[in-house]
Amino acid sequence: MIDTSKKEQKRSLIINGALKLFATKGFYATTIPQIAKFIGMSSGNLYNYFSSKELLAQEILKYISAHLAKEIRKINDSSLSSQEKIKAIVKIYFNTAQSQPEMIDFFLRVYLSNREVFRKGCEGMICVNEFVTEIMIFFDEAVAKGELKNQDFFSAFGLFMGYLGGMVFLNGEEVLNKRLDEYIDDISTNIYNALKSD
Repeated sequence: MIDTSKKEQKRSLIINGALKLFATKGFYATTIPQIAKFIGMSSGNLYNYFSSKELLAQEILKYISAHLAKEIRKINDSSLSSQEKIKAIVKIYFNTAQSQPEMIDFFLRVYLSNREVFRKGCEGMICVNEFVTEIMIFFDEAVAKGELKNQDFFSAFGLFMGYLGGMVFLNGEEVLNKRLDEYIDDISTNIYNALKSD
């Protein structure tokens, strides 16, 4: 009988190791043997868990989406106002970018830059659906309360993610005057003002 907890631990080890390498070196510059060496596993054993580098990258994307979705779900389940929820979501995103930069770097530098890797199996928003769903729930509830204006979801989502992604990118390029978390108030206020009901 296979010990599923041990198998899940190995799978998690592979995902986290590959995430770090993909985020720093890039998708194409990272090889399966490099990932295997980085985590102390043979390449053959790694292939038992993931049959290709592309499938591994897709699983990493789902992993990041699930991680962020879990945190946003807690916010959605809270009694905070929409303005407070925006600030809480911005805080989670920026804190993740500071404490686990490889997660956001993977999204910005691998997923968005190498869309061909994600065409088969991750079409549209399939691999980020957990994260997108939680953001959609947030918007739907805020609109229903009359706190945010009713608009096309993707317009609102694009604005929201544009602010977050742009600031994380600038932080990664080391051009910001302050630490990323010191921009939480300003960015969440800007997002709220752009989305609030008239």
